[in-house]
Amino acid sequence: MTVAPRVLFVAPELAPWAKSGGLGEVARDLPRALAKEGADVRRLVPAYPALRAALPAAREVARIASCGGALAAARLLLAEPEGNGAGDAPTYLLECDAYYARPGGAYGGPDGADWPDNHLRFGLLSRVAALLGGPASPLDWRPQVVHCNDWPGGLAPAWLAQSPGAATVMTVHNLAYQGLFPASSHAELALPPGSFAAEGLEFHGQVSFLKAGLHYATCLNTVSPTYAREVQQPEFGCGMDGLMRRRAAELCGILNGIDTAVWNPARDPYLESNYDAGRLEAKQSNKHALQRELGLAAGAAAPLLGMVSRLVEQKGVDLVVAIAPELVRAGAQLAVLGRGERALEAALGGLAARHPRAVAVRIDYSEPLAHRIEAGADLFLMPSRFEPCGLNQLYSMRYGTPPVVRRTGGLADSVVDAAGPALRDGSATGFAFDAPAPGALLEAVQRALAAWRDPARWAALQRAGMARDHGWSRAAREYLELYRRAAG
Repeated sequence: MTVAPRVLFVAPELAPWAKSGGLGEVARDLPRALAKEGADVRRLVPAYPALRAALPAAREVARIASCGGALAAARLLLAEPEGNGAGDAPTYLLECDAYYARPGGAYGGPDGADWPDNHLRFGLLSRVAALLGGPASPLDWRPQVVHCNDWPGGLAPAWLAQSPGAATVMTVHNLAYQGLFPASSHAELALPPGSFAAEGLEFHGQVSFLKAGLHYATCLNTVSPTYAREVQQPEFGCGMDGLMRRRAAELCGILNGIDTAVWNPARDPYLESNYDAGRLEAKQSNKHALQRELGLAAGAAAPLLGMVSRLVEQKGVDLVVAIAPELVRAGAQLAVLGRGERALEAALGGLAARHPRAVAVRIDYSEPLAHRIEAGADLFLMPSRFEPCGLNQLYSMRYGTPPVVRRTGGLADSVVDAAGPALRDGSATGFAFDAPAPGALLEAVQRALAAWRDPARWAALQRAGMARDHGWSRAAREYLELYRRAAG
């Protein structure tokens, strides 16, 4: 039996305490799955106030003096798995009150604006990750691989490339977020001499945390196979497609999973009625309960379309706004949950004001309501312009709510379009379209509604989606192979 490498999993988020997107859930769930596969994996995350409160038994294991430049000193705390709400992997909390003991989210304050010293906050996270992976680590436990996630951990490979130490894996969850800071931050962070260069971490005259990780890491991956191909193209490469093409031999895509215990319609505590693939009729009571909760016209005759998303252009929210009047005229209902760009929030709010019994919009994020929309909707909309992985389409299939998706990134890898051979052999799980245009989305929704009006065909589509393996075991095994390749 091959021994799994020791892995330090570095992340700026950890659900449910510090979460702005899917990365927080990956940081919670992937190390758990890796531990179940026998890996010796430990997390490293900033000690945000919510995490300190959730893990009161965390004990000091090291004090870290200033790492140079303007970086502050810190303490390293260890929360053991037993009684650890973070799950089945030990978790190191990087405590530096000057950086992390603040209100708001992981990246910014209560007003949503980024913290101006994020280069120091996540520079320290990267520097300590590199310290723990190098020969000067203050800990007895030494990782063979340091796994960095998105730009906040991107500087760790730059430091580790300077001296013998752990191999590095850099995971891109979204290439659009690049951790860009002024050139002056190079000195503040005491980065390796010579690294501020095109063949380094310089990007258009700025320091790019993400480019550092992409340039210096041993191996790279994205969170779906299709996105790994897309980021090598100018359309999706965000200016870094050339670098991704140069590193194609070290790049792979691994599709995320979901926590199938949390997202389980048979046991979900937020639902009106629990159900599974053998009791799909109970799904109707969730639809009726959702209609009541949102003030929509009650009844099964109107198809109910759900959307839970950041309300930004990337997610194709403007496409939904464009076709909503046509959907309402056709007798459909729309339930939207999320927050984001003010213009899109206002456009959705206007739709709800004009069609109060057909369109419901909640400018918020509510975990319970997200579960109820997944269970109560007949269809789920994800018309993203790009989507590195996406999780809601996985939740939707798990809940027997076929998704309508644009064929991009992880959506292309996870949803089988109900057309052609897939429709005949029973492998279809949703509906896909190609062009990021209202007409293409509308055509896909119309195909979906035609299928919805055929109960036998619709139930087969629901059960096919619910039967898919949505968990983390497959991804964990692929990551273990990636770690072995990097360490070898």
